[in-house]
Amino acid sequence: MTIVNSHNSYDRAYEALKASAIPDLRGLRLEEVEGSLVISGRVGSFYHKQLAQELVRSVAKERELVNTVDVD
Repeated sequence: MTIVNSHNSYDRAYEALKASAIPDLRGLRLEEVEGSLVISGRVGSFYHKQLAQELVRSVAKERELVNTVDVD
């Protein structure tokens, strides 16, 4: 049951990033690493890095989140 939920939260988070109105967020990568969701890639501002984190957190609350996004 937990495995199914973890895949659903990954899918929700991935779709949320890809559907974002902000192009920087649509270009980010999302991976599952040892049960955590890891966001990576590059954005143009620290604000966009924070937005990506909060967007993923809002749809995958039950998962640990690691934000490795770099800011240009």
